[in-house]
Amino acid sequence: MTHFEGLLLGASLATLDAPAGYGEIRDGALGWRDGVLTFVGPRTALPGDPHALAREVIEADGWITPGLIDCHTHLVFAGDRAAEFEMRLQGASYEAIARAGGGILSTVRATREADEDALLAQSIARARMLVADGVTALEIKSGYGLDFASERRMLRVARRIGEALGIAVRTSYLAAHALPPEYAGRADDYIDAAIDWLPRLHAEGLVDAVDAFCEGIGFSPDQTRRLFEAARTLGLPVKLHADQLSDLEGAALVAEFGGLSADHVEHTSEAGVRAMAQAGTVAVLLPGAFHVLRETKLPPLDLFRAHGVPMAVATDCNPGTSPLLSLRQAMQLACTHFRLTPEEALRGATVHAARALGLADRGALRVGMRADFVQWNIRHPAELCYWLGGRWAEAVYAGGHRLQEPL
Repeated sequence: MTHFEGLLLGASLATLDAPAGYGEIRDGALGWRDGVLTFVGPRTALPGDPHALAREVIEADGWITPGLIDCHTHLVFAGDRAAEFEMRLQGASYEAIARAGGGILSTVRATREADEDALLAQSIARARMLVADGVTALEIKSGYGLDFASERRMLRVARRIGEALGIAVRTSYLAAHALPPEYAGRADDYIDAAIDWLPRLHAEGLVDAVDAFCEGIGFSPDQTRRLFEAARTLGLPVKLHADQLSDLEGAALVAEFGGLSADHVEHTSEAGVRAMAQAGTVAVLLPGAFHVLRETKLPPLDLFRAHGVPMAVATDCNPGTSPLLSLRQAMQLACTHFRLTPEEALRGATVHAARALGLADRGALRVGMRADFVQWNIRHPAELCYWLGGRWAEAVYAGGHRLQEPL
């Protein structure tokens, strides 16, 4: 019996299987069987003739990294808000755009009006672009439905995307994203409704985690706490849009619940950072929104480093504030705006992103891990953050299967 279903030889491996450094292995060998890595090391360490060991032997060059993981997206939605982008550039305020029928509620209207197949067709095209640039797992949030049927439809589409593309998709229930017009002035009543919907959606296998937008223009810490308590009753992990525009102590709140991640975190205090460190909560940096909104308040990066808080990097792909369809570009923006090193950015999109989704079986090249990896046409891993744009992924593998060339 062969040792490996597949064996990839010759490329350099960036294993990321150590606390620091790329974990570089030159002239490497990567073997897998049943969707799991069974050999990671130099070619010279193979226990025999490669062609006698493997069903398929692939000679390669360049670099192999773990598959990229986009741990924060709003990928499923209908329509776009390109006209609002133009209005903002011409000086229109958020309030003026909202009065003109724009803002998040314009996406809610379009998403509510789209049937499931139409929503899938629009959304899967965006997912294919992420896969083409190296993504093998991603998180997709609801939150543009804001009623039971539309939230359910969004989550069903997210599941269908994963099945159709052969990648892992983790879903987050984000009904507490904005207040729908039918609940104007009744935020507490809306939270009651969102709490009522949650067990029904969870029972259908549509929810992997619970999220909320805890902000002055979103939902209060008390309202967020009520939702998180409902999630805890169901045994669901939580994550949070925290401290993006102000410090409402959202990072500390999600850490109190042992949350997977606090996301955005531009205004998080040192007390919040300490709470995250104690709870093991990941800081998810979203430089796309920082870039598009032309923000100036940096996340507390030095505090995250000092207290050992892992920093993930994600696209925050959404139609309003981060229309970003490349996780590699998000890594580049994290280096440019946040001064992450290329190694930190790559870890942020692999090792730490996996942790932010509660995925312990991927994010590094190590025997026993899922065989999710990317072959890149580069001479050094830093190039993944160096190039602005371009197509550098030669091949993308998920569970040991080469993914179809995205359209």
